[in-house]
Amino acid sequence: MTKIISLVNQKGGVGKTTTSINLAASLGQMGKKTLLIDLDPQGNATTGLGIDKGAIKVSVYDVLTNRCPINDAIIKTKFKKLFILPATINLAGLDMELVGMEYNDPEFKKNEQLKKSLEQVSSNFDYIIIDCPPSLGLNTMNALVSSNSVLIPVQCEFFALEGVAQLLNTIIMTQTKLNPELTIEGVLLTLLDSRTNLGLEVVEQVRKFFGDKVFNTIIPRLIRLVEAPSHGEPICEYDPTCRATEAYLNLAKEVIERDGN
Repeated sequence: MTKIISLVNQKGGVGKTTTSINLAASLGQMGKKTLLIDLDPQGNATTGLGIDKGAIKVSVYDVLTNRCPINDAIIKTKFKKLFILPATINLAGLDMELVGMEYNDPEFKKNEQLKKSLEQVSSNFDYIIIDCPPSLGLNTMNALVSSNSVLIPVQCEFFALEGVAQLLNTIIMTQTKLNPELTIEGVLLTLLDSRTNLGLEVVEQVRKFFGDKVFNTIIPRLIRLVEAPSHGEPICEYDPTCRATEAYLNLAKEVIERDGN
């Protein structure tokens, strides 16, 4: 059965896109056919996998606005069992366009466009990973309505839990009104500098707040991890011996184990 996981945190700089890319690639490395959906208008997950945005003819924007079927927009990457539904800057105006489409057609549901499209292809994949923008707008709501679960990256820095209450309220609202099956997949600690006491204090704070929802895996702060997207590669390809490669493979194992796959 396909598992659809959205990576959500309205704070920027928490390692959300890095985790989306590397979790998806690691699941592929472990033999799971995986689709990565880039829902961020910046398109960093797209370029992070070596896709030339200038060469993209149709993207997730065209899918969500009914300009093309989802199969026409999915691209097979050069990495093992990994596919991507790319994003371009067109996605930046999606909110207004979807609201207008709903206004003109009462049958049109602006929050359900991605869900409707994924119903056509989800059975082709073991996992679908959705990289959401750093906001709780319409793009993110489409992701939450489509998903089985939410993975929340939390950086090991001061104010780590800032905004988390608002995110949890959004998840509860989605569960209540739009997607009762939505669960929290887990909370992932990212950007840990183990040389600092602050980082270790945040780990303890987050584990106390979320309990067993926190993954055992912690993603370290490493230069190699920052460099990899500029080369269009996930860390497992860019530097197979890097500690971050091991960390993301361990995260993929935890996700698979939690799903009973």
